Amino acid sequence: MTVHGIHTIDTGFVRPRFDAAYLIVENGRGAFIDCGTNHSVPRMLAALVDAGITAADVDWLILTHVHLDHAGGTGELIARLPNAQLVVHPRGARHMIDPSVLWAGASAVYGEAVMEREYGRLRPVPAERVVEAQDGYIASLAGRPLHCLDTPGHAKHHIAIHDKQADVCFTGDVFGLSYREFDTAKGPFILPTTSPVQFDPEELHASIDRLLALQPVAMYPTHFGRIEDVTRLAADLHVQIDAMVALALEADAGPDRHARLVDGLTELYAARAHAHGWSQGHAVLEQLLHMDIELNAQGLEVWLDRVTR
Repeated sequence: MTVHGIHTIDTGFVRPRFDAAYLIVENGRGAFIDCGTNHSVPRMLAALVDAGITAADVDWLILTHVHLDHAGGTGELIARLPNAQLVVHPRGARHMIDPSVLWAGASAVYGEAVMEREYGRLRPVPAERVVEAQDGYIASLAGRPLHCLDTPGHAKHHIAIHDKQADVCFTGDVFGLSYREFDTAKGPFILPTTSPVQFDPEELHASIDRLLALQPVAMYPTHFGRIEDVTRLAADLHVQIDAMVALALEADAGPDRHARLVDGLTELYAARAHAHGWSQGHAVLEQLLHMDIELNAQGLEVWLDRVTR
């Protein structure tokens, strides 16, 4: 269902309904929010056809942040959008102009073969096509203002986009993960996402509160799709951030810190999913959340080392 000209695009990364990008169409002009990986580019271009516009009608590609599941296909997509400018946090702009550091860092963790397979080689974006979005920057889409808000906590190079006309926010990863497989009669389920390097719980709390203060009718996280009931979901995120920090501090006091964190996070999310009315059990939960639990454990460990050492 398209609401206020907002189209949800499944980028095809990892599994269906895992990784979203968005297309906003206003009076025949388009703006993408995030773009997935290089392998997602055909899906992005197909979304234009479905929306009845062309690549030449796209004015903006706005990145919530430069993690590769959101931004890996930026260079390839921009090369196919002749009139579009790239909007990105000032801390992320240099990585789009010269993605070598991003590639080297990720390759050191995953290996060149995995990077090529999962993301494709990163293509630089010409500097003259990059707009650094300071807090409050407005990208105008045929007169429709898209407000870029500095929202750290998951990453220091993170922005959220407030679409006042639709009364919604595009939240990247700062308003957590909400996979449709966990929906129940009580509505969407949500959990926070750290990052392996820049998680900051106090900043994440503040960013969530900043978005909630706008009183949007819905959020559009990258993982995955439109979610409403935002006041409840924000409260759920706050409770879980505090619980995750408590787990991290407890795990830091004993041996096998990483394993204890993974186990503790798994139990936390399983208990909350069960209370939410989700009844598919531990095995399915671990299958769906394995990667997120691992990344959250890593993010908490990097945070611990920063604040306790």
